[in-house]
Amino acid sequence: MVKEEKEIANRPDNTAFTQQRLPAWQPMLSAGIVIPGFVLIGLAFIGIGVALFVTSRSITVLEIDYTGIEKDSACFKCSNADVKNCVCNLEFSIDSLFEGPVFFYYGLSNYFQNYRKYAASRDDEQLSGDLDAFTAPSDSCSPYDYNGNDKPIVPCGAIANSMFNDTFVLYRVVNGANKLVPLDGKGIAWWTDYNVKFRNPSVTPLKNAFNNTVKPIFWPKPAYQLDASDPANNGFINQDFLVWMRRAALPDFRKLYRRITDGEYAKGLPAGNYSLTIAYNYPVQSFEGRKKVVFSNVSWMGGKNEFLGIAYLVVGSLCVLMSIVMLIVYAKFKFPEED
Repeated sequence: MVKEEKEIANRPDNTAFTQQRLPAWQPMLSAGIVIPGFVLIGLAFIGIGVALFVTSRSITVLEIDYTGIEKDSACFKCSNADVKNCVCNLEFSIDSLFEGPVFFYYGLSNYFQNYRKYAASRDDEQLSGDLDAFTAPSDSCSPYDYNGNDKPIVPCGAIANSMFNDTFVLYRVVNGANKLVPLDGKGIAWWTDYNVKFRNPSVTPLKNAFNNTVKPIFWPKPAYQLDASDPANNGFINQDFLVWMRRAALPDFRKLYRRITDGEYAKGLPAGNYSLTIAYNYPVQSFEGRKKVVFSNVSWMGGKNEFLGIAYLVVGSLCVLMSIVMLIVYAKFKFPEED
């Protein structure tokens, strides 16, 4: 008797919702719906694929490798690890207007920023401006948390320690003279990184926040001196630092270094001869990597990416092909039954 009363008490209410009697609609997929649907989807994908592919082909990209391993390379002398503060010059020419805005990237290959231990080697509290984390870095930064004298490293971790530090100056050669091409380094990092994720300590001057700390082992100067020309571009909101700290997913990647959008170069790089002066600092031979510079413009779909257009074309073609196969099968096995 008690058991029956418990069952009645636990029984759901006798409503359409609790007893699952609500009206429902279920599509009845027939050949007359599925086959035209596949055709329309296929044509839509093919149209988008053609637009993406044609647009991608219209994007201009200029890549120049400057690793310096080859003896005929302009940077061959700098590839020797024993040579310090080496500078090399890359000469190149552009046959026609390189339409702007032009984006200037540096590229690295065989560099695994997605390695788990490397990706975790950072202190987010430190990077958000927490002074307590300055004096006591997170264990996740080990072995780049303290130097040999037990002084805390700021910023700590393998990612910050391995920050790319080659620098570039671009000149346009006009009548045998080098004319400086202005490079714009503002706003090259993600907005969320600059305004939300990374913050400097609320200490003025910023240098005082780094008292009793040391710079990363492989850095030539501390974080508060990353940009001597712009005091607002130092510390953890330095644009180059932010770009580097956003890790790449693949071993071959490129990162934005500068934009070329000012003055007479707003419409792009005019045809002519150019010289790129490189302060060669970043070693890559130890892991068989390579370095390159990339000049590229963009379109409404972003940078050059032919794979996306090809993928749409392949999927669209498969949809159309499947619709033809289904139509043949339907005509062979279904039409006689309907008659």
